[in-house]
Amino acid sequence: MSQLTPDEWYWMSIVTGIFSIPAIIIVVLFLLNLQNLLKAISPENRRMTPGQVWLMFIPLFNIVWQFILVDRIAESIEAEYAMRSLPMERKPTYNLGLAYCILSLLTWFPLVSLALLIIGILYWVKTAEFRKNISAMPPYTDQDSAIFNGL
Repeated sequence: MSQLTPDEWYWMSIVTGIFSIPAIIIVVLFLLNLQNLLKAISPENRRMTPGQVWLMFIPLFNIVWQFILVDRIAESIEAEYAMRSLPMERKPTYNLGLAYCILSLLTWFPLVSLALLIIGILYWVKTAEFRKNISAMPPYTDQDSAIFNGL
């Protein structure tokens, strides 16, 4: 087995860097979507702060954190809808997010990588829809407590 020359290492690093930049941009956009979803949710309904999505950039830690992130986002959405007395399934984005997390652990299989891409896009779209829906809602006011404000 031959070793790579310094020139080959140089060009391999350049090519790797070129392919890594779009991947990093996509991850940043994905995490921005999740951060903005959490920002749209009332602070009392958030199960995590919006800035905590960026912990996904910590190597190895992110393997466990992705499961926590998916769970807390689903719980936050559910809590927001419950507070507004709007019908909502239990943990609405959880199953799709959980599938994404599990598939991300199995990416060494080529077909799993394709499934991961598809599930990841579906999860991104679903969380973006919730972000848009929640952002379009009027600010929550507790109507029941307003009755007692005049006393």
